[in-house]
Amino acid sequence: MPISSSNRIAAALIGLAMAAAAGAAAAAPWAGVGRTATPAEIDAWNIDVRGDFKGLPKGAGSVELGIKVWEAKCASCHGPFGESNQVFTPIVGGTTKQDIASGHVGNLSHRGYPHRTTLMKISKLSSIWDYVNRAMPWNAPKSLTTDEVYGVLAYMLNLADIVPAEFTLSDSNIAEVEKRLPNRFGHVFYKPMWETRGKGDVHNPLCMRGCPVEGRIESSIPALAMNANGNIAEQVRPFGPARGTDTAAVAAKGGAAPDAPVAAVATVATVAPGALKRAEANGCTACHAMDSRLVGPAFREVAKKYAGRADAADQLAARIINGGQGAWGAIPMPAQPGVAEADVHAIARWLADGAR
Repeated sequence: MPISSSNRIAAALIGLAMAAAAGAAAAAPWAGVGRTATPAEIDAWNIDVRGDFKGLPKGAGSVELGIKVWEAKCASCHGPFGESNQVFTPIVGGTTKQDIASGHVGNLSHRGYPHRTTLMKISKLSSIWDYVNRAMPWNAPKSLTTDEVYGVLAYMLNLADIVPAEFTLSDSNIAEVEKRLPNRFGHVFYKPMWETRGKGDVHNPLCMRGCPVEGRIESSIPALAMNANGNIAEQVRPFGPARGTDTAAVAAKGGAAPDAPVAAVATVATVAPGALKRAEANGCTACHAMDSRLVGPAFREVAKKYAGRADAADQLAARIINGGQGAWGAIPMPAQPGVAEADVHAIARWLADGAR
């Protein structure tokens, strides 16, 4: 069984501390740097749950508890029944009682089925438990109690008819429940990934030769096709590694020469280095962009709605802290009590001033 990432981190911390202590005399510049990690510090990192359930904490959660937690903290992104495809791929759907009996999901080989939901693909319950425990809810990861994680997972399983409505999932019965997962026999062991014999597991040929990495741009959208399907910059999130070319601006100029620089899409670094950076640091840009809608409205769309209101900054600050629903559609904005007061007011004032 491979060593988990959190165990590697814990081992690395201990190794660094021991190496620093042992070599203090010999390596004068590093003398006294670091210390041995305490058991409590190691435990804080070592929260992973393996495929054989090693690391799974003791606890229990009923479907009824899971419904309460789900409605309060999960439904806004995943839908009340785990079916939403508006923010993330659906968690529930696509499985049948026949799949539960066979351990293979028929819709995975059905080209006409529109989605690959979580419960169609997953083959280990430990994977879901571990992910919910360490990463959910997205705006407050690790805030669920152990019993709440069991309850949320029990509710997911109930939605897929894997467990009944009155069921309570616990550390003592989770292995038995796993035997009813619809895709429990769907996983495969990819030998080359584990038995690398000291070599990398990826051996791909070069996509081309003589690529001018820092030279002339060798490809561009032809002028006749520029903006033919709308502005690409408005169809791609303005953050992260993938950015969209501002085809509307280029088209207005009659197309760009192959080596002409394309106007950059507005980013956190180029628009407003103060308040917008605070918004990015607090996770606001996961749902909001400058000029285009993502999960929520664009920052400038919000600014336009509140323009001219004397109480705009106060109203916006209250909305950030308390969240809300209905003003911009069905998807609610979760409350953000963890955002520092100074950041809340800076972001609210920036929006009230037109998001400039």
